[in-house]
Amino acid sequence: MNLFEISFIKFTLTDLFDLVLISFIFSYAYSYFRGTRGGQMLIGLLILFFAGFIVNILGFRATSWLLNLFQTVWVVVFVILFQPEIRRLLTSVGQNRILRKLFQIEKLSIQDEIIACISEIKKNKWGAIIIFERENSLKSISSDGVKMGAVFSPELLVSIFNPSSPLHDGAVIIHSNIIEAAACILPLTESKTLNPEMGTRHRAALGISEESDALALVLSEETGKISIAENGYFISSALTLEELSDVLKEKMTDTGDE
Repeated sequence: MNLFEISFIKFTLTDLFDLVLISFIFSYAYSYFRGTRGGQMLIGLLILFFAGFIVNILGFRATSWLLNLFQTVWVVVFVILFQPEIRRLLTSVGQNRILRKLFQIEKLSIQDEIIACISEIKKNKWGAIIIFERENSLKSISSDGVKMGAVFSPELLVSIFNPSSPLHDGAVIIHSNIIEAAACILPLTESKTLNPEMGTRHRAALGISEESDALALVLSEETGKISIAENGYFISSALTLEELSDVLKEKMTDTGDE
């Protein structure tokens, strides 16, 4: 079905859907690369594609060949330089609730590995604060920390909270199975009802839970107690590892399936 014609160019309903789809893909990708060198390169790549489309229509064969060559090189350079960002983008696509339901993709679960990490950190008598990002974005906070964009691994998380690590003094933000950032500074709660034995980590955990829907896990270095903050309250404190496992399975399952 032709919608309209310009000279020898026919624009059909299929072309319209194709244009909308391409626009959505570039818009979705740019939202993840915005503000980075990757975002600037993505715009450059879009300009090259658009320019290539125009010169193909005009029949400029030599210019078209040159632009196609640049497009190929640009794509390869983009993939090489921005592997972590691309991995994060593809992970985000795979975690999309609509796509998961459409293709019946099961959400990756890291609860058991989190428990193993907390057990190891607790055994070493270290402290930790882990923030699980949910619906509310924490990009403003993670951008001020040390960006990682790394696929979750127990060894990496334990090493971050090792007191000899330069990243241990701050919060780790995790989104699904991606460690987004470490050494993040969180807003401190102004609540006067906080237990006096709770320190800065607990005030930070409560603060972030007041300002977002994030789930905050705190392991006290002084007492070894495990606490969970949500919606401005400590919903659980002095948890055993078994109780923590139950809480995480309940709360983190709710995160992805609402």
